[in-house]
Amino acid sequence: PAPEPVAQVVDATADGVPVRVYDPDAGPDAPLVVFLHGGGFALCDLDSHDAFCRAMAVATGSVVVSVDYRRAPEFPFPAAPEDAFTALLWAAKTYPDRRIAVAGDSAGANLATVLTQLTRDRGGPEIVFQALYYPMLDPARSRPSHRENAQGYFLTEDHLRWYWRQYLASDRDAEHPYAAPLHATGLGSLPPAHIVTAELDPLRDEGEAYAAALADAGVPVQLRRCDGMFHGFLTMAAGALPEAAEARDRAFSTLRAALNGEFGNG
Repeated sequence: PAPEPVAQVVDATADGVPVRVYDPDAGPDAPLVVFLHGGGFALCDLDSHDAFCRAMAVATGSVVVSVDYRRAPEFPFPAAPEDAFTALLWAAKTYPDRRIAVAGDSAGANLATVLTQLTRDRGGPEIVFQALYYPMLDPARSRPSHRENAQGYFLTEDHLRWYWRQYLASDRDAEHPYAAPLHATGLGSLPPAHIVTAELDPLRDEGEAYAAALADAGVPVQLRRCDGMFHGFLTMAAGALPEAAEARDRAFSTLRAALNGEFGNG
């Protein structure tokens, strides 16, 4: 389908990191979303998620900054989270005094929640919300959904094994909280979260485990499992999958409400 119209779409460089900025012309106080695309830390780019970011900007009334972080295997961990943090600092400086959320799908959701750790550990900028869509969080891949959904549902266990091997330069990195957020501590200081998982996704259980860990730490969390759906479905919602379109509308509505200060547990 034709790209969704957005008032302004501009490619820029965020202190050396390529970004694409989607501005729906929602006013000088419009909130800011820093978006990290998925692709197993090795695939995809600004173009692969262009339609999704356009839809997000329009639906949430937010300036969306999509980050083209360096990818593995040429640039393994920690290149991607460092690029994401650089882009976040640039976005906060370029669009000052805005409410900032981070969002991402799959490996991008990993980077999004890692940004909340980095801003906590490095003294800002403040992130008020994190939107994590079927996040890829655990190199161990040990939970039941990895066996139940290992083959046949778009993303396979073989894919995930390969992605992690490209991303992690050493076995020690597999336990670093900036690479594997399920190893993180001090979660209670992180911002509220909305986590979407898919029933037929190998990553389902690790996303739901992270939601539980945040909730146990006292972080407001909404978890939505989408029955019958598979990994990547939110970015495939352009007419072919009505259930995906509905889920994406709900996700964007939740993000918009959170940026307006209207978010609760559930």
